[in-house]
Amino acid sequence: MTQAIHQNVPDSRGMNAFRADPAFDALLSLYLPQDLRPVLQPQLDRMGALVGDRLEQLALRADKNPPTLSLRDRTGAPAERIEKHPAYEELERVAFGEFGLAAMSHRGGVFGVPDRLHPMAKYALVYLFVQAEFGLCCPLSMTDSLTRTLRKFGSDDLKARYLQQLTSQDMDSLFQGAMFMTEQAAGSDVGAIETVARQQNGEWRLYGDKWFCSNPDAALAMVLARPEGGGAGTGGLSLFLLPRHLHDGSQNSYRILRLKDKMGTKSMASGEIVLEGAVAYLVGQPGQGFKQMTDMINMSRLANGVRSAGLMRRSVAEALFIARHRTAFGKLLIDMPLMRRQLAKMLVPAEQGRSMVFHTARVLDAADRGDDAMARVLRILTPLVKFRTCRDARKVAGDAMEVRGGCGYIEEWSDARVLRDAHLGSIWEGTSNIVALDVARAARRENALEALNDYLRHCLTQVAPDLATPIAAALDRAVSLMQVAAKADHVAETRRAASALYHVASAVFLGWESAGLGQVDAAVAQDRARLARMVLDHRLHAQDPLAPAQAEPDWLADLLIRAGRDTDKQPASAA
Repeated sequence: MTQAIHQNVPDSRGMNAFRADPAFDALLSLYLPQDLRPVLQPQLDRMGALVGDRLEQLALRADKNPPTLSLRDRTGAPAERIEKHPAYEELERVAFGEFGLAAMSHRGGVFGVPDRLHPMAKYALVYLFVQAEFGLCCPLSMTDSLTRTLRKFGSDDLKARYLQQLTSQDMDSLFQGAMFMTEQAAGSDVGAIETVARQQNGEWRLYGDKWFCSNPDAALAMVLARPEGGGAGTGGLSLFLLPRHLHDGSQNSYRILRLKDKMGTKSMASGEIVLEGAVAYLVGQPGQGFKQMTDMINMSRLANGVRSAGLMRRSVAEALFIARHRTAFGKLLIDMPLMRRQLAKMLVPAEQGRSMVFHTARVLDAADRGDDAMARVLRILTPLVKFRTCRDARKVAGDAMEVRGGCGYIEEWSDARVLRDAHLGSIWEGTSNIVALDVARAARRENALEALNDYLRHCLTQVAPDLATPIAAALDRAVSLMQVAAKADHVAETRRAASALYHVASAVFLGWESAGLGQVDAAVAQDRARLARMVLDHRLHAQDPLAPAQAEPDWLADLLIRAGRDTDKQPASAA
């Protein structure tokens, strides 16, 4: 007699992460050019299937088998190399090779499209990919942003020499990228960098230590260094392109001293390097290195926000799946008011993060096409995304682990891995304090706050008045607070002001999405409007912490049900 199996711990493995996210496809109608949707939707569907099964298994194996550093071969001869687990190498093949995630913004040909793809194509696919694997997203974004910086500022010779390999989908010819900036004495204080660049026999050579270098064996790295006599502070820094190997095939004169034993992103190598007269090539104008590197940093910050938004979606999707399939005390978890409140508290920041990063991709496209106003909007949106989305991801990932319960604390599942990885977003490319100060700097020096205010008000003209009016009132107050925080004697208010500006911008974008989706998907449109109101009520309006909360709205259960759905479990192959 066959005994029935009772599944105490619901397992979502095998679900398609794209199909299980009903709002995703609807939002593509707003954020993707219409002629690109038929091209990208099958790729998103394919990625969603891989994320739900094959990539998840690879990511778990890669996390448990981190890279190792070998310094010599078996004869004792120097042979420095980083050994990566086959699971990580397969993740590289899927991301760089099969999907061309680091290439599609820089050349035509990916998915058979003759032109470069809209930024939203890359960010939509990364938003899905990171729901399985976070660590590899660092080399992906650094390769992508290094290529962008080289295209913008590099000489014709450097571009001719390296762009084809940086954008290759052939794993044997691909050049990955990295960024070596952090030093022991110069973490957030970039102006304190001590690495020296010297001209010797007509070549630039670099000397110094770099303390935290992710993807340290990358074929190319962007490095900030101070040419001799270049002066102090950031104004004395220049940007250099550092090859791992020279033209004759020999290894360049820098060594990886050790790999970091990190809390998260264990699948991907991070290390310390020492530059011992390494040959490097000047990128752009001398003394402009920090300004040029800032473009790369900002693209990495935006990528960080996309990854954090994706991690939140992964966490919410898992929590919703468990709540729909696990019973306790004779009820499904999702039917319990306290669980619904917990899920709502996770869903709101996750959807704020998604709207912020998707809309920032839209602004990036306009800025790259020469819109100066959108360039100023991008200047302030990018650190806002980096500041708040990355912080929210830590809380959402932790709450999702709690929904799974004790099993969420077990490394057989991905909850602990996602939580560990989520903490990195607030550190990479600037800690929360540094990034909040950058928001204030953009507001104070570059008229970015004025540009953002104008743009948000333009978006509100498309939103129904009953929603637009309270959002506009909150926008007035958030802008006023940031204007105060941007002053030197009110720096302690900077984080509070950045959070307020993030929340009101996300409410605007959620409202704008609702208006745009009204004729496309009425249910999703209604949900976006309700999420915008929840941001107003719970993020921007004052509440008495000792007063009883209002009764749960009658639409909350429907909102949570629509936020995730089951799909047929059809494990996908990465082949």
